[in-house]
Formats: sequence, structure tokens, C-alpha cells
Amino acid sequence: MVYETRSRSPRTGARRQALVAALALLLAAGTASAAPPAVPTVVVGAGAAGGGFEIDGNLEALQQSTVAAQLGGVVLELAVKAGDRVKAGQLLARIDERDAQAALARSEAAVAQADAELRNARLHAERTRELLKQGFISQSALDMAETQLKAAQAGLQQAQSGRTQAALARSYAAVTAPFAAIVLATHVEAGELATPGRPLVTIYAPGRMRAVVQLPASRTATARAATAAQVQLPGGAEARWVSPATRTELPGTDPVSQTVEWRFDLSAADSAGLQPGQNVRVRFSGAAATAAAAAPAGRLTVPAAAVLRRGELTAVYAARDNGFVLKAVRLGATQGTGVEVLAGLKAGERIALDPVRAGLLGAVPVAQ
Repeated sequence: MVYETRSRSPRTGARRQALVAALALLLAAGTASAAPPAVPTVVVGAGAAGGGFEIDGNLEALQQSTVAAQLGGVVLELAVKAGDRVKAGQLLARIDERDAQAALARSEAAVAQADAELRNARLHAERTRELLKQGFISQSALDMAETQLKAAQAGLQQAQSGRTQAALARSYAAVTAPFAAIVLATHVEAGELATPGRPLVTIYAPGRMRAVVQLPASRTATARAATAAQVQLPGGAEARWVSPATRTELPGTDPVSQTVEWRFDLSAADSAGLQPGQNVRVRFSGAAATAAAAAPAGRLTVPAAAVLRRGELTAVYAARDNGFVLKAVRLGATQGTGVEVLAGLKAGERIALDPVRAGLLGAVPVAQ
């Protein structure tokens, strides 16, 4: 067997060395171009709302009602749908009335029986009086007859009251609108079982609206001190601020959320075209509000653009050892271009102004 060996030529080796050198240059250029991003930061500090503060809310109708069933039975017909306009007294739903009809028939029979017993007791009392005049019976027999007459009269009245109650219960089978309104939502479908108290339809009068906000209890003093309040109506780019007709603070604080409900009634002109459930913003402003907002110490504010929002998560990127750490925060009311931080940060910490860039690999904090 013969083995043949071939040696590499000098030209092939030189070519390979040139390729390796070119690849090294490309890698060096790529590394230089992928330099870690520098992200501006800002120091968190206590701030005051120069023009008061703003908070989100939603719209409600001044006159809104959830019509519930007063009679148990199967829903035979749902006569309206969401968005329909209804008049006062118009049919909304119909419930099976056969049980109510049977109860009414029983009460009618009870009235007839009580009426017959009353006629019999009346005749017996009259005969007893005649016998007493003739001396055939004693006074005690007449007293007993008159007592039976009064009991029969009371029995007839009781039966008549039962008939009235049964007729009223039967009338509940037809559920009607209490006022002219727009159907906001329906809560049952035909064929479902309705029980007394179960919601059937929610309606509202479209004439007047009000803005409702859940204000943190810590801000109630500031809101009370505000000399003016405005509501930003929904409308996209054409959203405008209006002054409410009245503002009301409900007594009491929610024990779970520690918030107080404030209501701002809008005029009929400002309510035109609005619907319940739309989002609005409410602004408390004025010299008194500014002074009250500046009084408490230790209140932290951060730029709104520095907050990262992902679903229910609100967080910021805090600078740590030439990098960033994601920290969840609990936010309060919006104050101009900033937002109040209730928990999660301390005064003096540095946070990224651009949370998207701060989340990139190798991001470096830079003082602004």
C-alpha cells in the first residue's frame, strides 16, 4: 500500500490569514457599533403641584336605575336590548305569571267563601234578635250571634286584602320602565329564571351626567382647599375642560381602598353626547389648592414619562451600580407633567427618564 502526502502551498496559508484578519476587523466594528445605550436619569425628590393636581374618573348618569324582578318565574320575553330608547311605562320584560294567576284565583275563591259566611252570620244575627224579642232565647245567645257576625266581616276584609295582594303580584309579571330612558345593559335572557330582587335591565336618563372620582383620602384636604375644579370631557384631540355645576364630597372613606368619592354634576349642555362609563379627568386648581399641596413634606413626584406601565404593573428603572433595576411603585394623582409616588421609591434615588431604553441589555445611567 502506498501513502501519498500533500503539503499546503504558501499561497493558501496567506489567503487564510487574510480571511481571519478581515473577520477580526468585522467583529471589532460590530462590537464598537453595539456600544451600551446611555440613558438619562433624574433624581427623585419631593415636589409640589404648582397648579393643583389632576385625577382620573368616569361618567355616571344623574338618573340611573337597575330594574329588578319582583316576581319569581321564568323570563318569557325580553322586550329591549342595550341602546334602545324606552318611554315611561314601556314593557321591558315579561315573567311567567301562571303561579301568580293561580294565587289570584285562590284569593277570589276565598273572597267568595268569606262573603257567603258573612251573609249567613248576618241572617243568623237577625233571627236571634227576633227570638230575643219574643223571649225564646237569652241575651247571651244574641251576643254570640253578633260576635260571629263581626268575625265574618273581618274574614271578608282579610280575603279581600289577599285578593288585592295577589292581583298586585300578578301585575309584577310585566316589568315596565319607571321613566323615559336609554337601556344601558340587560342582565337576563329569555328562558332564564328570575327571582325577586334579581336585576333585569339597567336604564339611564340621558339628560344629565356627572363625573365621579375616587380620591385618595390623603388628598381630600387639598381638594377641599381648591378654589376651582374642572372636568375634561372625552373627545380625543378635541377634549375640552368645563366647570361643573356642583361638586359634592360623599361622607365616609372606603375602608379597603382608603378613597373618598367626589361627584361633579355637569350641565345639560355639557352632558350632550356623553355616555355613562366614559373616562374623564378632574383638575383641582387655585391658590388654595397649590398651598395645600405644597404643605405636606416627603411627597415624591416623578416624570410621567419615566413610569413603565405593563397591564396592572407600574414600575420605574432605578440606577444601581452602572446599571438599572426595575422597581414596582404605587402611584397617586397626576400633577401636571409628573405623577405622585405613594410607595416604592425614596427621595434621592435616580431613575431612568426613558424606561424602554433602560430595559435594554447593558444600559448605562447618565446624569442629566
